[in-house]
Amino acid sequence: MRIAVTYENGSIFQHFGHTEQFKLYDAADGQVREARVEPTNGSGHGALAGFLSGLGVDVLICGGIGPGAQTALAEAGIQVCGGVAGDADEAVRAFLAGSLAYREDATCGHHDHDHGHDCGHRQGQCGEHGCGGEGGHCGG
Repeated sequence: MRIAVTYENGSIFQHFGHTEQFKLYDAADGQVREARVEPTNGSGHGALAGFLSGLGVDVLICGGIGPGAQTALAEAGIQVCGGVAGDADEAVRAFLAGSLAYREDATCGHHDHDHGHDCGHRQGQCGEHGCGGEGGHCGG
């Protein structure tokens, strides 16, 4: 299984379409076997689903992500665990343990997302908790 995480300085980058790199984790038997950082080389919103599919990614862990990207990833057969923040390595460990908390609706910012509540930050800065939607657990 290959897991991709939007990545910046050890943490989950909070805007899928603007991520400059992914950290890729190859896992087997519930353990990470290999990890590497892969630059996007300027690929943006529309191209990232194909980029990840071309890398053989099965699962994406990210912060905020727009509905168009979610649809493109689903069509590529990539499971999305959005609305996740914090340390990338810890998130992958939680995913492999079946306990990664995520948000089913992790859209933010310029995607005309309405928080519907006062979450204490500017529009588009939802990464800490992935405003909106029902939560759940992603896991492999």
